[in-house]
Amino acid sequence: MAAPMRSQTLYEGRWIFLLLLALGLASAFILPWLALLFFVAFLYALLFFRDPNRSDPADARAVVAAADGVVADIRETNEPEVLKTQSKRVGIFLSVFDVHTNRAPIAGRITFRQHKKGLCLDARHADCSAKNESMTWAFQNASTTIVVRQLTGAIARRIVGWAKVGDEMRRGERFGMIRFGSRTEVYLPLEAELLVKVGDRVKGGASIIARLR
Repeated sequence: MAAPMRSQTLYEGRWIFLLLLALGLASAFILPWLALLFFVAFLYALLFFRDPNRSDPADARAVVAAADGVVADIRETNEPEVLKTQSKRVGIFLSVFDVHTNRAPIAGRITFRQHKKGLCLDARHADCSAKNESMTWAFQNASTTIVVRQLTGAIARRIVGWAKVGDEMRRGERFGMIRFGSRTEVYLPLEAELLVKVGDRVKGGASIIARLR
């Protein structure tokens, strides 16, 4: 069954859709084979901006993935912007074929949102966390605070934030997206029980990556 399209997500790709359609129509009168390539690119763009609904897991202590993709690395490291303490970091790499909406890992209020300019290094490498353009979010409830960091990649050049500080979020609710290949990091308390390993494929808002003690 095809993933549903949402107007908010599709709106982020409006100029891409229009450009590909215009180029396709213009080239149809000159080079029909080129028009076919633009049509294929248009279909890919629609696929990229898909945004399926996800079912929330029935586990009150669960932390869900903030993005679709592959778990690229797991390490203990200092989270420098919000928690400013050692945390378990789960890095998720999003390829250009993954859904690129980001979702709240827990239910709670957004207490922090900050954009930082930077480079656009390959998002498959953990070093990009400190160097790439990013947007950092904190989700807080009565039990814990979870930090999520959106990072650009070598292809991704735009981080989108739909939510704002003070918003109350449901677990799995969409708060933003990154365009065209990127990385999303989730910072967990050291005592959290990890339920994923490097190489696992996860789905944002649905896959449980950890359980809070």
